Amino acid sequence: MGQIENKPYLEIKNKVINQIFYKKRFKKIEAFFDSLYLNMIIIVIFATNNTNLNTLKSIYLLFFCVLAVTFTLKAQDQKKIEIEYSGFLTFNEAEYPGAKILTRDDSQQIHIVHESINMWCDKAYYYGKENFIEAYGHVKLIQGDTINMNSKYIEYSGITKLAFASGDVVLTDPNSTITSDTLYFDREKQQAYYRNGGTVVKDTSGTITSKIGRYYMNMKKYQFVTDVVLVNPDATIKSNYFDFYSDTGKAYLFGPSTITTDESVTYCEKGYYDTKTKIGYALKKSRIDYDNRIIEGDSLYFDNNRSFASATNNIKVTDTLNHSIVKGHYAEVFKAKDSVFITKRALAITVQENDSIYMHADTLMVTGKPEKRITRAFRNVRLYKSDMSGKADSVHVNHEIGLTQLINISKYSKGDAFSTKRRPILWNIGNQMTGDTIHLISNPETEKLDSLIVFKNAFLISKDTLEAGFNQIAGQRLVGLFNAENELKTVDVIRNAESIYYFRNDLNELVGIDKAKSGSIKIFFDKKEIEEVRKINQIDGKIYPESTFPDKEKLLKGFDWREEEQLKSIDDLFKDDPPLVLPKITGLDDYVPQEEFFDDAMLDKIKSADKKSNTNNEQDSKASRNIPQNIKDKKLPLKDKIKLTKPKQQ
Repeated sequence: MGQIENKPYLEIKNKVINQIFYKKRFKKIEAFFDSLYLNMIIIVIFATNNTNLNTLKSIYLLFFCVLAVTFTLKAQDQKKIEIEYSGFLTFNEAEYPGAKILTRDDSQQIHIVHESINMWCDKAYYYGKENFIEAYGHVKLIQGDTINMNSKYIEYSGITKLAFASGDVVLTDPNSTITSDTLYFDREKQQAYYRNGGTVVKDTSGTITSKIGRYYMNMKKYQFVTDVVLVNPDATIKSNYFDFYSDTGKAYLFGPSTITTDESVTYCEKGYYDTKTKIGYALKKSRIDYDNRIIEGDSLYFDNNRSFASATNNIKVTDTLNHSIVKGHYAEVFKAKDSVFITKRALAITVQENDSIYMHADTLMVTGKPEKRITRAFRNVRLYKSDMSGKADSVHVNHEIGLTQLINISKYSKGDAFSTKRRPILWNIGNQMTGDTIHLISNPETEKLDSLIVFKNAFLISKDTLEAGFNQIAGQRLVGLFNAENELKTVDVIRNAESIYYFRNDLNELVGIDKAKSGSIKIFFDKKEIEEVRKINQIDGKIYPESTFPDKEKLLKGFDWREEEQLKSIDDLFKDDPPLVLPKITGLDDYVPQEEFFDDAMLDKIKSADKKSNTNNEQDSKASRNIPQNIKDKKLPLKDKIKLTKPKQQ
């Protein structure tokens, strides 16, 4: 290392030459010596006071890399379109100033090369100054071994690397084929774009049409906008915004969208569908229509291979044939088996002309064809209609024969969470009925209640008119008949019947209290009150004055008045439920609009390319002439917003 403060420039120059460039790396080395780069090296040497050989070599390598990169970028920017085969060459400066007019001969088409693309055509206009070419007639553009584009016309700028094709355009790669009347191909970003309608064909995934389409070649991703339709043998998909990955067959739908198959129609405003596996899910106003069922929910998953769907949060399943609705917050639907499973605040609604029936349970199952439909409700079942309500551990409904069974599940073990010791119960117009099992029979056609049967430990209770006590009837079985207003008109208590009845005269004065035992008892109702009690095969009985009726005799064995449990509104169905926490729906991001195909970087390159035209004639501003007018109006300050012009016709 030595000090060089006073050494002259030439001494340093010679040392650099001898120590660094002795291998004559440059043919015109003296030209390099006089360049800015050599002077920069010498300045660094003076600044660092360092003439060590290794240091000099490091400095040289640094600047050589800078120089190489600069030369490379410059060479790329300025690389000219080359004519590999020209055919016949002519000029027409009057009509095509600055253009070489190339026409094919009988041996082959014109062959054009620029970087990694090859192009063939029947006729071409080559503008060397603008590095721009117009190609006509059976035009074919090939990029590597992946992109093939055929059309009637292509224009291409070697500066912007943007190709514009028109006339029966077909672009293919190993994954798909694009057809359109016009198409832009940006080689810099490896994107293809159409804006006036196009079609994409992807093997088994189907055919996609749209007004606007964008193909991101590196990502194998399509982005479609407006009037998007995908058709394949299994489904037809319609959407406003549609992202599709050609290598996987996965599609993402945004805006009002439908997926139609032979089995179903799915609607959503945000969704996903795998065209290969036929599996997808729908969000935002999601709905699936099967033959006779409509499924709605915040989130729907569906597998069209199995005709299966599941739903989460705010679910509604409508049976259009049986006029019933099932609600909840988690559901599974098996179309092939005609079954629905629903839980989390499950609610079944049987829609009737004047009065619907509501049934709530922990879990509901609806199975079978419409004409043979079965509804099962499990765990803490509750029923409500305006004139009747009830509770049971489980309920089984056979819609074909109009039979509803309220069932008590025995405790399997101490502390069993899924059963109760309390018997099924019904309330009807002031009457409470309990028993081990209760059957309600209705007319399947009119859907009106016909009768009820209480099996084992039947117990009927109603309050006395002035609430002096309780009218009670108990026995092994109870059979009740309803009138047209769904009110009990007669009740038969069969076997081991016992009764307590408060007699009143026409002035509603208490006459006495009748307590009796008999083989059976028949009760007649009028205007929702007991009108007559008939004892058949009475064994024992006595009428007590109210004052002498012993308190211990006022209640029959098994008496269980459950008025506080009675359901008096639809809201009462849920009053004992624990707080409900719904899961958060995740999975699909919101729609991200397309970034501008003609972005600022491209528009800057177009502006730069147009400057090379060096003309005030709008039609001669070649790089920008086929840029959409609305893009120019917004973003492109070129020659006072050049109007869109058509290519010259041949």
